[in-house]
Amino acid sequence: MMTTTTTNFFSTDEYYDDGTTPEDIPSGMCDKSRVRAFRGYYEPPLYWIICLLGAVGNLLVVAIYVHIKHRLRTMTDMYLLNLAIADLFFLFTLPFWASEATSGWSFGTVMCKLVSGMYKINFFSSMLLLTCISVDRYIAIVRAAKSQNFKFKQFCYSKLVCVGVWLCAIALSLPELIFAQDKKDYDGKESFCKMVYPSVDNNSTKILVLAIQISVGFCIPVAVMLFCYSVIVQTLLQAKNFEKHKALRVILAIVAVFILSQLPYNGALVVKAIDATNVTITDCDLSMKFDIAHQIMQSLAYMHSCLNPILYAFIGVRFRHDLVRIFRLMGCVSQNTMYKWSSSSKRTVSETELSGPLSL
Repeated sequence: MMTTTTTNFFSTDEYYDDGTTPEDIPSGMCDKSRVRAFRGYYEPPLYWIICLLGAVGNLLVVAIYVHIKHRLRTMTDMYLLNLAIADLFFLFTLPFWASEATSGWSFGTVMCKLVSGMYKINFFSSMLLLTCISVDRYIAIVRAAKSQNFKFKQFCYSKLVCVGVWLCAIALSLPELIFAQDKKDYDGKESFCKMVYPSVDNNSTKILVLAIQISVGFCIPVAVMLFCYSVIVQTLLQAKNFEKHKALRVILAIVAVFILSQLPYNGALVVKAIDATNVTITDCDLSMKFDIAHQIMQSLAYMHSCLNPILYAFIGVRFRHDLVRIFRLMGCVSQNTMYKWSSSSKRTVSETELSGPLSL
């Protein structure tokens, strides 16, 4: 009886590997050539579109903070700038994965570790910064009176928080820097940048890495966002002389986009962690269908980096006004258009009440 028939079919996945070599693969091993063919057609054009669109939006955010000095004055401003930088570095890794999907990994082990590490550092930092923005909005709106008294200190604290976020993200990305390798596929034809875990620990390291990514990359951020924004909604519903309905739509959009883009991908990671624990998926056809679904869910999660500038920056009146000023400096907008835009951007709600992602 061959015990290898229950081999984890995810071992040939592009990101995770159980440490086997081509000599260790049994003759009945699942052939993932169909999955790789789908990835070669599907991922490259989509990743390049995400990369280009996300780069434009996030570069505009950085340009506004660089050229308009007064813009960086609140905790949310600090978080938004760091979020844009994290998204830009994250998007920088997508062309490498697009190239790998087409012709395999051709950049060597050192670049494999660097690109994998950069990918995870900016993935974790983005999720943690989104969490910080939620907490800051909670403090600014629900605890408005207290927050005004410590406004200057909060801005100083935000710098320390951002440093802490980046250090935490680097620490959480150490597995990529340690285990990512340029390795031949089981048929020896192409190289891929994979996570090659120790084969003697019975997948425990892989399960731990997946558990950390799911908890820090999704569970903690979504729990904090749901709590903060639910309390904010209750506060807005009780407010008077306030354009609450538009603000509520923004909150709904922020939470809905985050959950819809991240939940399917993290659900797939949960299935992977369960399979790594007790090898629940042993049917080759089912494994390949899951791999294809996982690639679609993963690309959906990546789209969030394109939407962050819209949801957290450009949706605010003050930010849109600064964007028009940037276009004016570049000669793309006339003075007359600038004046019309300024006139139409007047609001009854003060920007101090609704800075950041809720400023409309």
